[in-house]
Amino acid sequence: MRRNRAQTVGDEMQKVISDIIQNRVKDPRIPILTSVTGVKMSPDLSYAKCFISVYGDDEAKKGCMDALEHAKGFIRTEMCKRINLRVAPQLVFSLDTSLEDAARMEAFINKTLEEDRKKREELGI
Repeated sequence: MRRNRAQTVGDEMQKVISDIIQNRVKDPRIPILTSVTGVKMSPDLSYAKCFISVYGDDEAKKGCMDALEHAKGFIRTEMCKRINLRVAPQLVFSLDTSLEDAARMEAFINKTLEEDRKKREELGI
């Protein structure tokens, strides 16, 4: 499958924004275990939806997202210094909960399997 320009730019932005958040943004509300899990670009490259994964409780996640919103202009400026684009894309940060969703689903599956195993033992199967 051939990659389109939006995917290529999104992948590069993911690396750059992740580096900026980890090494340049100095806000104590951003935990060390914060990562950019993906960037989805609009077809015209004018918007970048950045998916952010934050390790911590709901309060830590909210604080991190607030800090990123506050630092959005700085992140955008730093990103434009590193990536040469005609238009500086507007950044939209979105909390990525896929890891928590996967863990919750795995726990549900394990619980169901355990209940099934107990039922089989009771029935002697």
